[in-house]
Amino acid sequence: MPPAAVATRIEKDTMGEMTVPADALYGASTQRAVENFPISGRPMPFPIISAYASIKSAAAAVNLKLGRLDKARATAIQKACKVIASGMPEHGGWQRHFPIDVFQTGSGTSTNMNVNEVIANLVCLAKNKPIGSSKDPAYLKAGGVHPNDHVNMGQSSNDTFPTAIHVAAAAAICRDLLPALNKVAVQLEKQAKAWDKVVKIGRTHLQDATPIRLGQEFSGFAAQIRHGERRAKQALGALCELPIGGTAVGTGINAHEEFGKLVAEELTQHYESDEGVREKGAGGQRYSGPAFREASNHFEAQHAKDAVVETAAMLKTIAVSLSKICGDIRLMGCGPRCGIGELKIPAVQPGSSIMPGKVNPVILEAVIMVCCQVIGNDAAITTAGLGGVGGILDLHVAMPVMAERLLESIELLSRSCHVLTDKCLVGLEADTERCAALIEGSLAMCTSLVPAIGYDRSAALAKQAFKEGKTVRQLALEQKILPEKQLNELLNPWNMTLPGGEGSAGG
Repeated sequence: MPPAAVATRIEKDTMGEMTVPADALYGASTQRAVENFPISGRPMPFPIISAYASIKSAAAAVNLKLGRLDKARATAIQKACKVIASGMPEHGGWQRHFPIDVFQTGSGTSTNMNVNEVIANLVCLAKNKPIGSSKDPAYLKAGGVHPNDHVNMGQSSNDTFPTAIHVAAAAAICRDLLPALNKVAVQLEKQAKAWDKVVKIGRTHLQDATPIRLGQEFSGFAAQIRHGERRAKQALGALCELPIGGTAVGTGINAHEEFGKLVAEELTQHYESDEGVREKGAGGQRYSGPAFREASNHFEAQHAKDAVVETAAMLKTIAVSLSKICGDIRLMGCGPRCGIGELKIPAVQPGSSIMPGKVNPVILEAVIMVCCQVIGNDAAITTAGLGGVGGILDLHVAMPVMAERLLESIELLSRSCHVLTDKCLVGLEADTERCAALIEGSLAMCTSLVPAIGYDRSAALAKQAFKEGKTVRQLALEQKILPEKQLNELLNPWNMTLPGGEGSAGG
């Protein structure tokens, strides 16, 4: 049987008529974009749509304050924006009404008009008017809301879309990424403290080196994550400067001169009061919402997207840090019998369909793959930001893909930090016996003998010990190179992990 016909309605825009699904809350401009861009099947991420709702709500409040919009229309727009921010479950979900592909017009004009149309039609429903009434002269004369004249008042796609990127990314960093990074850092700091007495062999170039404490290694991991927090906060500084108020090309045409400043203040208040943004971190810190401000130069803010490129670079660096931490833990835990085996990685699932009893470091592998994706996203964002690609004269025209990739990186890093902590780090154990055995067998122990017997003699001792299958201590005692008491003092692994300890080590 042929599929049932879908009920439709006719909508109009400046280019003519369009056939739109009867129950869709968007209009002709959105439908044109749906038909023009059947590319990835991926709609613009909801954080962008939600950020847009907050921007349109703030703009309505400011236009009311400036006397450009009456109270009834401003209130109606704000109520519609709350419906969108809720995810629109009563309307079949947000994706039903925001279907435009990520790969669309580079300025995000299609998404901006999509938001304008949905808000206007939500107001129609609230006023018991049919969907599509938003351009009816009689309806508008009676106080109706027009998608361009009222919802988009004092705005352009060219300043609202980049503002939505900044707002969505900044909110996600405050709400999700910073608490997640703090959670990882707190756990690593606990392990650094707990394992401060566990001495193990150091490795440089993947070869045996002088001893190091397991706690010292984990303190380095924790410091990497704390630096990641600092980098995320640095990115916030760039993202919190908003292009709103610049309208078409940065000159602010059709917007009140105070519009950008006041919208930024409204957005700051909105996100500061958002309890989701103010979530308490793992260490007890409370993360406040982003403090937005109007761009100091609207021409830079709209003609380029350097703030997004900078943020992606910071996220890439965090990913590189995580990959180093996960890679090192994976190496130290390899085995369990025929590898390094200094760490016992939690077993969370069977590791092989053919080798019974095998357990793999799957959590670490998953996080490392996330890091690969974040690095790839940075490459896409960087390329999109290039002059002649996205940055062309008086407008940036590759913003939608930058928005999607940036938000995905923040989300992936945030979620993977929780998974890493909960599924791996919390259950991670040190094999102290294995650590001690590997130290004693290491030829690098001869390093601490250098001040007493010299570099050349120490090197000869190490080579002979390796050839004969003995430890440095065994051979040194046999040859009576030094008095036993002095030898044991020099070969004390703990002393070798302290600043100023005897011995010298190259790469």
